[in-house]
Amino acid sequence: MSIEQFDVVDLIHTKRDGGELETNEINWLVDAYTRGYVVPEQMAALSMAIFLNGMGRREIKDLTLAMIASGETMNFSGLGKVTVDKHSTGGVGDKITLPLMPLVAAFGVAVPQLSGRGLGHTGGTLDKLESIPGWRAELTNSQMFAQLRDIGGVICAAGAGLAPADKKLYALRDITGTVEAIPLIASSIMSKKIAEGTDSLVLDVKFGSGAFMKDIDRSRELAQTMVRLGTDAGVNTSALLTDMNVPLGLAIGNANEVRESVEVLSGGGPVDVVELTVALAREMLTLAGQPDADVEAALNDGRAMDVWRRSIIAQGGDPDAELPVSRETHTVRAETTGFVTDIKALPFGIGAWRLGAGRARPDDVVQHAAGIDLHVRPGDYVSVGQALFTLSADEPARFERALESVEGALSIGLEAPAVRPLIAEKIIAE
Repeated sequence: MSIEQFDVVDLIHTKRDGGELETNEINWLVDAYTRGYVVPEQMAALSMAIFLNGMGRREIKDLTLAMIASGETMNFSGLGKVTVDKHSTGGVGDKITLPLMPLVAAFGVAVPQLSGRGLGHTGGTLDKLESIPGWRAELTNSQMFAQLRDIGGVICAAGAGLAPADKKLYALRDITGTVEAIPLIASSIMSKKIAEGTDSLVLDVKFGSGAFMKDIDRSRELAQTMVRLGTDAGVNTSALLTDMNVPLGLAIGNANEVRESVEVLSGGGPVDVVELTVALAREMLTLAGQPDADVEAALNDGRAMDVWRRSIIAQGGDPDAELPVSRETHTVRAETTGFVTDIKALPFGIGAWRLGAGRARPDDVVQHAAGIDLHVRPGDYVSVGQALFTLSADEPARFERALESVEGALSIGLEAPAVRPLIAEKIIAE
């Protein structure tokens, strides 16, 4: 492809004025940006035009396929197993990948969970798992394939060769106010998932205060767009819209979320974490051809735990090792009696981040023991002096700013709140 085939300013004008880019224009644009011919200022202008004016279904598909074509693709057909993956748009306390991968893999399907690290208030799956002594995220393709063949599931770092155009564009969107553009979000997520080569994909698309998308209508639009992209690319794809107004589970952080995940794999754990894990597992196994799989039984009889332990050991970790514990804690207690009416997810996510559980820049070091443990859920009745939540950090100086973050985020009133469903709806291919 000629590097001077099109004038990028003309393409910017087209999107600025509400027009559509042709397939060959999009292919050229992505290739030229990846190779550095199109400069960041030009791609930033185009991203803002897309943010303001959107893209049509064909354009989004073309953009996704062009980003896939910018790098390598994977093929799991040699495994002799059906492959199924899950992607979450992220939220506060969202540790579902940890119990979900071994639960689904226990049914003989392959679950390649190529994951990332966190930035900001949403924790990364790899950060959580790196709390386990010895566990390593970086695997070669041959190591990943061997683990999928022998154990059935793997959670590891995504290779840099998958959709490199997306990595470059995402970094630009992050500093130009265009992260929320649905065509760019959808193509970003789906380019990596389609390049990964999975047969089926289930999307957990969050909405609410602690989610990437606050509004359920916008989340629905994103889910529908991604389901269409997957379906158009030949991947069996569906999505669940799930509530992220309240933190998921009781643990927010890294090591404490691993502990909570192990509780779920042991047949316990918070009700909401179990509910979402089971719902996503059912959906994944349905797409994989096992609609009648008894996923609750696999949680309760130890099959999922067995896969978990084997996968941790295969990646150098010790599933029996003590997880890190912070040197300092600070517990906040109820000053009044009544029902917990609300626990806002975002302030608690920011609070955990300020304690050291997240990172502000990609090169920041995460403190694996830092985080927040909730002791109550909305609807619980509390008395004066009862523990509401505990902050954990190695540096007590972090407590003040974390407490500022969560000021007013947990409410107590005279009446119990209405119960909100965790799973709002399911999105399937049209």
